[in-house]
Amino acid sequence: MKYSLALLLAGASTVSFSLHAAEGTEQCRAVDEAQVSALFQRWNEDLASGDPKQVVENYAKESILLPTLSNLPRRTAEEKQDYFVHFLEKKPSGSVDERMIQIDCNTAVDAGIYTFSFADGNEVRARYTFTYKWYPEKDQWLITSHHSSAMPEIVPVLD
Repeated sequence: MKYSLALLLAGASTVSFSLHAAEGTEQCRAVDEAQVSALFQRWNEDLASGDPKQVVENYAKESILLPTLSNLPRRTAEEKQDYFVHFLEKKPSGSVDERMIQIDCNTAVDAGIYTFSFADGNEVRARYTFTYKWYPEKDQWLITSHHSSAMPEIVPVLD
């Protein structure tokens, strides 16, 4: 029994050491704020293509889209594509009004305010957050979460 427990503990230590060793070998992809900003531009240019499938290619397989003009969370590529089919009918063009970018090892967050202009002359200002992850096997940054919500109407405070 003592021998079995000793082997079990030795095995657990080896597993623990192996996991920590594997974690320590992760290579961080160098990226700067201009490159993260360019990821939004890539996505926006794909919107201009009018091809929903091309837009969805910016998203990781395991990702979520919480869009401005829909109450449904979109998790699968098919659900995202369905959203973009309808969104692209409006011929949107996005521009960033203000942003904050944070960069970590193989992840980046771009959050702020953007405005979408549509072919019919309408505009929507929205808060947004894009979370990106570096996928070395694909040699590209992909969106892992995208949240966008229309700016609330400001109600004056009455004294």
